[in-house]
Amino acid sequence: MTCHSYPHPFARRCTTARRISIVSLLMFLVLAAIPIQAQDSGPILLREAFVIGGVGQYGRRPIHVDAIEKLIVAGTWEGPEAEGDVVVLPDGTEQAWQHVTANEGGWIQHDALRGGYAYCTVVLDEPRIMLLHAQGNSSVYVNGRLRAGDPYRTGFVRLPVSLQAGRNEFLFVCGRGQVRAELTDAAGDVFFNPGDRTLPSLLHDEPGPVCGGLLVCNASAAAQTELLLRTSGGPGLPTYDTLVPRIEPFTVRKVAFWTGGLIPDDVTRCNITVSLIRRQIGQHDVILDTTDVSLDVTSARSRHRRTFVSDIDGSVQYYAVTPGQGQLFGPQASSPGLIMTLHGAGVQASGQAAVYGSKPWAHVVAPTNRRPFGFDWEDWGRLDFQEVFARAVKRYDPDPARLYLTGHSMGGHGTWQIGATLPDAFAAIGPSAGWTSFWSYVGAAEFDDSGDLTIPSILMRAVRQSDTLALARNYLHYGIYILHGEKDDNVPATEAHAMVEHLSDYHPDFMYHEEPGAGHWWGNRCCDWPPMMEFFEQRARPADAESMHVEFVTVNPASSSASRWCTINSQLQPLQPSRVVADYLPSSLQYNIVTENIATMAIDAIHPEAGRSFEVVLDGQAPMTIEAVSGSATRLWFERDRDSHVWSLLDQQPPLTHKGAHRAGQFKAAFRNHMVFVYGTNGTFDENDWAREKARYDAETFWYRGNGSVDVIPDHEFDAKRYANRNVILYGHADMNAAWESLLAESPVQAKRGRLTVGQQVIDNRDDLLCLFIRPRPDSNTASVGVICGTGVSGMRLADRLPYFVSGIGYPDCLVMSPDVLQQGADAILVAGFFGNDWSVGNGEFAWNRELLPPVSQ
Repeated sequence: MTCHSYPHPFARRCTTARRISIVSLLMFLVLAAIPIQAQDSGPILLREAFVIGGVGQYGRRPIHVDAIEKLIVAGTWEGPEAEGDVVVLPDGTEQAWQHVTANEGGWIQHDALRGGYAYCTVVLDEPRIMLLHAQGNSSVYVNGRLRAGDPYRTGFVRLPVSLQAGRNEFLFVCGRGQVRAELTDAAGDVFFNPGDRTLPSLLHDEPGPVCGGLLVCNASAAAQTELLLRTSGGPGLPTYDTLVPRIEPFTVRKVAFWTGGLIPDDVTRCNITVSLIRRQIGQHDVILDTTDVSLDVTSARSRHRRTFVSDIDGSVQYYAVTPGQGQLFGPQASSPGLIMTLHGAGVQASGQAAVYGSKPWAHVVAPTNRRPFGFDWEDWGRLDFQEVFARAVKRYDPDPARLYLTGHSMGGHGTWQIGATLPDAFAAIGPSAGWTSFWSYVGAAEFDDSGDLTIPSILMRAVRQSDTLALARNYLHYGIYILHGEKDDNVPATEAHAMVEHLSDYHPDFMYHEEPGAGHWWGNRCCDWPPMMEFFEQRARPADAESMHVEFVTVNPASSSASRWCTINSQLQPLQPSRVVADYLPSSLQYNIVTENIATMAIDAIHPEAGRSFEVVLDGQAPMTIEAVSGSATRLWFERDRDSHVWSLLDQQPPLTHKGAHRAGQFKAAFRNHMVFVYGTNGTFDENDWAREKARYDAETFWYRGNGSVDVIPDHEFDAKRYANRNVILYGHADMNAAWESLLAESPVQAKRGRLTVGQQVIDNRDDLLCLFIRPRPDSNTASVGVICGTGVSGMRLADRLPYFVSGIGYPDCLVMSPDVLQQGADAILVAGFFGNDWSVGNGEFAWNRELLPPVSQ
């Protein structure tokens, strides 16, 4: 065993290179009072640790400060040797490491771990591949390699780690005051992790097939590419084979299996066996592992779970249904209503559906938000809602005028957010115990947004979509029933009071009920509240053709673009509020439209009579006279000149190569559309090592936070046709990632080793810069390319713990920074901005920190 020659942040810990025997090392560690666990075989519970807090500032913000991470990024960090060792903070003060022993349950507890670190070591006499089962930590460095954590203590995170002979270091990043970690031997090279299953209900009246998701662990040093899952067993169920997608070395992946068939009516539980099989060409297949899966069997008329394959990443997701009562299924029945209900933090969608009684007039459907904590019904949580909503509408064919949205706690916030984002979808909404925004409830970071083009204003715009009140005029589209407990100690009733006060200024149809003496949860009634259900049943959404008036606001047309017969396609200022107030005047056959911050838009002219002309007046300019071709809807496109602000009628839709409702920024938008992670392999050893490890960490994090299943591949396996029209995330710069040339050759942002270019700005001779950006994929009108790159390893390491999979945090189209942000915060950002509608830098809005940038060459 030899030390790595590259400057890995933990490379100094190679015991063989130090020529220290295991015995002498143990004696040295004991004398130095370093907490270690030394064991030759069997499970290892990490009971001794050094802990430290107060070395950073975190919270819900895109950029954090952290003195230890700054050392890790630079490759100079060394773990503590004894209690009392200190870390020097940016302001010159010091924090000391403290020794802590785990309690009887194995939990290492200390106030320092509320935003601090726990450091443990394990000494082995020979290399071992083990499973790390840690809980309570946000992430962990294992011998310098960053791995996903389990901050919500789910218990299902067991990650394979390759440990070396001698000392192994574990640096846990903690935020909730405690951590528990245990190492167990891996069961083999590839096997099932029994936890974290996504399972459907089997239905007597719908034979399937249906899909489920199981967790497969690859505890080997080789990528697994020739695996399949075979399901068998159960009465009336045929055998299904499902190919397993590529699984990177030393990681886990949630993979799909299929089952289904005709099941006898008297069966209420069905047990199937799923086998993990290695395919061998010309030889017999090898069974690597088997697991039993128990599925509930019921009727489509009873409460059940449905699964589907998500368009976000190809993973298996589920939603729960409480069907309407029997008369909805009769041949003479009118179309039922549909109630979408959103669960609170830590609540399963199946539990959310279970609190509703079966209704004679509507089905109840509960999506998952991707996890019980998930994304607060924003970001991928909102996308999960939209996927489930579309499937529920297709399956149940409800009356389009009788669609409703409600939710409790975090789901109450989701009701406010999704209700404002999709204003045309619902006849009424009902937030229960809902908080308004990340700023009113959890204290998210705010940046100065005075209107000037500055880096803080760009950062604030990047998260503007989370600003519920910025979209609040969209609530005029439907009725609102607000429900809250008077004594709620989780989400205070002041959240509801603020929304009531806000709505009182303009909304004609809302009600508020505050239950006297009730806390946060006061039984099923705080979701299935009869007066709210009656409020819903009495309301229907008017048809678009009957809506002569439109008022609509969006901050991102790629997330929310249309209301009734108006579509906002692109913006003059990215991610600032864009508004349209439009009226159709039948007596004069005129559309009168007032806009704000709109570059291109469309109207569906549905009222004019065939053969007659009508007028469109935009922002008080001279009327445009248009001949009605037919009595059906005619889509008309308009563009506002960037300089003169004069509107003109376009003869066709704006080019799909430009930004629009179909595709735009910001950076996080790249993580969707069946994304694939592509890491570079053509760089130096440490560059390639970073790219592979970072792609693995991001895939693990998205699995944990979003029940995800992401394809992770090396650059030489990327084939544009095989992955056509899918979003791509590139890891590494142009000199090391072979996919760069085909995807980013024309990009105005270019990163190479030691050199970064953003438009006309060139930064040379820097190996410590990180750049995040998003671009349109050049061979697709819908797909995007997200890029995580840097000019050197220290710059790229800066991306390791950026929380772009956390809701309430946003990043602009392009962001450039150095490791100084870990000491100075956002003041050390060099560049932040949004590309123009033509995806250029020159027509975009970029803020430059000129004090940190070299002069621009003329």
